[in-house]
This record gives sequence, C-alpha cells and structure tokens, in this order.
Amino acid sequence: MSDSPPELHVVDDPSPVVGELLAEQARRGGSIVLTGGGGVARAYAHAAAAQPDWSAATVWWGDERCVPPDHEWSNYKLGKESLLDRLAVQPREVHRMRGELQPADAAGEYEHALKGVELDFLLLGLGPDGHCASLFPGSPQLDVVDRRVVSGPAGLKPFVDRVTLTMPELKSARRIVFIVSGENKADAVRRVFGDPVSRDAPASLTREAPVPVEVYLDAAAASQLR
Repeated sequence: MSDSPPELHVVDDPSPVVGELLAEQARRGGSIVLTGGGGVARAYAHAAAAQPDWSAATVWWGDERCVPPDHEWSNYKLGKESLLDRLAVQPREVHRMRGELQPADAAGEYEHALKGVELDFLLLGLGPDGHCASLFPGSPQLDVVDRRVVSGPAGLKPFVDRVTLTMPELKSARRIVFIVSGENKADAVRRVFGDPVSRDAPASLTREAPVPVEVYLDAAAASQLR
C-alpha cells in the first residue's frame, strides 16, 4: 500500500471551512458520510446555512454508539440536531446506524444497506488516542478486512459498544476529510499525520487510501507538527 502525505490545511477555525465543503458536496449530490464528536456541530450548522437543500444527497454515518437515537451519546442525534433539523429540504435518503439494536444486528443491517453504494465524501474526526470512526488502537475491529461494517467494544469513553465502518471501507471513499481542533489533539495529529503510518494510531491508516487525505485543523491542533 502506498502512503500518501496528507494535505494539511491549518486555518483559524476549521468548522466553517469544512461546513462549506459539506455544502458543496450536498449541491453536487452523492453519498456523504457524517461523523460524531463535539467538534463537528458548528461545521454541520454552517453546512445547513450554506446549502439548505440536500435533496441531491444521501447521508450516512461512519460509526455510532450503541444507544437509542435520542440518547445524548448518539452520533445520529448530533447530526440530526445540528444539520438535518436545520435544512429546508431533507436529503434524498438518511441512513442511520440503529444503535438500539444488538450491535452485530445493527452492523449487519448497515452492511446490507451499503450494498452497491460508493462513498463520495467521508468526514472523520480524530480521537486523542489516534482513532477515527470507532477503530481504536488494539481493537479487534481494526483487523476486519472482509466486511464493510462491524461492531465491537469501545476503546475510550463512553464505554458502550460501537458500530463502525471498517478501515477498508473508510479507505474506499472518493474523498476523505478530517476536521480536528484543540491543543488536546496535537499529539494525535503528530502521530497520525506527521509520523509513519502505524496501527497504534489507526487514523494514520487512511493515508494508504488511493486518494489524498485532507486535514483541516487549527493552529493548536497542528502545534506539534514539524
């Protein structure tokens, strides 16, 4: 596998920049994969304001905590409240991972829904341990190469099971975009985007994708990069 250098974009605030990228993709249409995490809500709000009609797009999620859709930990809830509820016209389809099911059942259902689908735009966050989606250092989910979706335990709080796209599925996306902010992510940014690719920093494995990985981050998150 090739290891392409990531495209690093250090900006004052990555939220409106990434929000505009989402809006542009929504105008073009295609499949957009959303992420969770506290740093993306403002990007989603900006995307909804910049492009209130998402009728040409289908929306997916890269991972989900195994909780009901109205639970405070739900990635779907975050996306619904900060993006979907703000749109004038809803996406053509919205595919949420049903975290209220048994984890293996939810993963199997999502795998079936993805049949024949190619991912046009994949948005990812970055954990302080170097994980992306719900692929944590040392997790068995990281070893799955013959599935598009898998379930398994979490490597960080909240310690509830997760459903996640597999690494081969993440690397299959036509466009891969990370949004990262804050000094608490600086060490992970260095390990994932500055150091050699390593399974100890799972998000670095996305650099083996056939497309360049685009990283939008603020100066604090980039502070440990050379």
